[in-house]
Amino acid sequence: MTGSTESGTTPAACCDDSADPAAAARPGARPDGLWTVDEHLADVLAAVGPLPAIELQLLDAQGCRLAEDVVAEGDLPPFDNSSMDGYALRTPDTVGASTAYPSVLTVVGDIAAGAGELPAVGPGQAARIMTGAPVPPGAGAVAPVEWTDGGTGTGRPADAMAAAVEGEEVRVLRPVAEGAHIRRRGSDVAAGSRVLTAGTRLGPAQLGLLAAIGRATATVRPRPRVVVLSTGSELVQPGEPVGPGQISESNSFTLTAAARDAGAIAYRVGGVPDDAARLRAVLEDQLGRADLIVTSGGVSVGAYDVVKEVFAEYGGVDFRRLRMQPGKPQGFGRIGPGPGVPLLALPGNPVSAYISFELFVRPVIRVMLGAEDVHRPVVRAHCPVALRSPAGRRQFLRGRYTAADGLVEPVGGAESHLVGALARADCLITVPEDVTELPAGSEVDVVLLGG
Repeated sequence: MTGSTESGTTPAACCDDSADPAAAARPGARPDGLWTVDEHLADVLAAVGPLPAIELQLLDAQGCRLAEDVVAEGDLPPFDNSSMDGYALRTPDTVGASTAYPSVLTVVGDIAAGAGELPAVGPGQAARIMTGAPVPPGAGAVAPVEWTDGGTGTGRPADAMAAAVEGEEVRVLRPVAEGAHIRRRGSDVAAGSRVLTAGTRLGPAQLGLLAAIGRATATVRPRPRVVVLSTGSELVQPGEPVGPGQISESNSFTLTAAARDAGAIAYRVGGVPDDAARLRAVLEDQLGRADLIVTSGGVSVGAYDVVKEVFAEYGGVDFRRLRMQPGKPQGFGRIGPGPGVPLLALPGNPVSAYISFELFVRPVIRVMLGAEDVHRPVVRAHCPVALRSPAGRRQFLRGRYTAADGLVEPVGGAESHLVGALARADCLITVPEDVTELPAGSEVDVVLLGG
């Protein structure tokens, strides 16, 4: 995090691109060296796309999105079956049945779930049947056991069926409508119908449906593998003693959790000191398992920032200044052999890193997943307090949004180190670049972070 000091009170040398003579020479750089948030985001998203589709076993595909439509090859259910424990029978035999004058039927057999050979049901007959068992030929309905005496011969409603005996009879105590308590073949899914569309996220219900129609695998966009690492010699791991000038490393935890929340498989790499050889070794070690690399720290103009030094050796990584607060310094490009692995280098201050993730990294992950909902939802809300913002910067303030009232209020200040306030926020309040003051009650754009 050394050198990543951009915040509301950042020294001019860290915020003014005149301190970085190479800024104007960067590919795509603006005359003043500054990019807008929208320009940077568009540039980043133009360089990535959905990951190639692969075939996975069902449980391995959980959380992924389908790369193709799924069409059922057969009916579901595949046969007519009973939705109740009871008796399969012919409905004309129950016309006028009552407790006083039950219909007495001869039981011709038992049908359990999974049964193969089925007894035919003729006039004056019934077959005991269990839930999920196939409906036998001749039967037009199922009388639940509670509508019968359960074969006890008492003529009173029963909640269970008696053990089978030769010549058993069952008394049906009410009329049964044709088709009652039968789940018809294809009533859930018809053969040839499209059951899931490309882009559908596979959760428990969707995986269950695929299994139910006989699919053992699914062709999906895999969840991107995101490697998250933080840089800075001042960082110590949580739980370790914190010496003078040191801080507990938190960015990698925040960003790894955010990547998982976005749908990625995320790998956290502990703090990497400001040592070019160490950083180079960590990157080489992680490239083989990464679809995306996210770093925090070392993207400003500090004298000891080695991130730029190391990334410059790979080429293709562009460091920029954006018209935003917090999060002005950003890096983006590819590293590694061949086409390389996309890399986003974020500022080191915790709030800057998190907001940068939400604005730029999360959309990349969503694109790689093949998701349609790439961006966080944005709503309009009224802010009951006055807001101030630096000229020429799009400011993102942490806030709490109340949907019922349509109100949003800032949480904490604008400084980029206030992680306590960040933890209480559920949204970002956006103040446009060309606005420096907003009176109390103004309507603002609100980026919702939850869900």
